[in-house]
Parts: sequence; structure tokens; C-alpha cells
Amino acid sequence: MMEKAFESTLWASRFMVIMAVVFGLIGAVALFIVASVDVYNTAQMVISTYINHLHPKHFHEDVVGGIIGAVDLYLIGVVMIIFSFGLYELFISDIDAAKGDEKESKILAIHSLDQLKDKISKVIVMVLVVGFFQKVGHTEYNGALEMLYFALSITAVAGGLFVLSKVGHKH
Repeated sequence: MMEKAFESTLWASRFMVIMAVVFGLIGAVALFIVASVDVYNTAQMVISTYINHLHPKHFHEDVVGGIIGAVDLYLIGVVMIIFSFGLYELFISDIDAAKGDEKESKILAIHSLDQLKDKISKVIVMVLVVGFFQKVGHTEYNGALEMLYFALSITAVAGGLFVLSKVGHKH
């Protein structure tokens, strides 16, 4: 009897995951809002620059940096959504509303912690790649050797993405 009560309590404790699901979704919404405001502000800066016939020193770098920064935030928001969906499906219940949708099986269907980890890690790699390109856009190069390092770093990132795509297709 005591064993049954303990097991019931233990099983019910999985509902604590709801906190991570809810706050993960709140975090995703916050990131989407912040990224959208960043895109809006960047667009406003572009419009203002062209209307006033101005051309600040690092205008193009600032525009690209603003957009890439927003993409970075959107991708992290996607990580939070995948995390929330995955935890819910693993610990609580399948999401019935998603069962009739063909895309669900490809994007948000998570049946193990390994699948959740794989999906999140792929998006995190993309966040890192986007962050890399954002930093590269604001870097000043003072010679051929630095440009060579830049080319090698781009090649390394592309090679890493290629390897990850090949590994992902074998599963």
C-alpha cells in the first residue's frame, strides 16, 4: 500500500515539467517580441537614413548586424519552443491537436530525450553560426593574413555544417 502511494506520487511528480514548458514558451514569446522590435528598429533606421539622405560610416554593417542579431534571437526562441514541446510530449502527453498535421511529425515530434537533444543541438549550432557571422561583419581586417584567417574560418564553419548534415541524414 505504501509502495503504491509512493509510486503514484512519483508518477504525478512528472507534472513539475509543466513549469519548464510554460516558462520555456514565455521565454520564446519574449525572444520573438525582442527580435521583432530589433527588426522594426533596424527598418526604421534604414528608412530614416534614406529619407534624410544620410549615410553613416558603418551603415551597412549596422543594418546587417541588426538583422542577423534578430535572426539569432528568433532561432533561440525556436530552441525554446522545441524544448517546451519536447518536454511536454515526453513527460506529460502527446499533443492531440498536432496529430493530424503532417509537418508535426517532422518538426515537433519528439519520442526520446535523444531526439530532443538532437533537435535542440542542431538549432543551437545554427545560433552559433549566425552569431559567428554577426561578429565577422563587425571585424576590421588589417592585412592579407587576417583575410586568410577569415576565409579559413568560413571554410571551417561550412565544413562543420556539411558534416553535421551528413551525420543527421544517417539517423
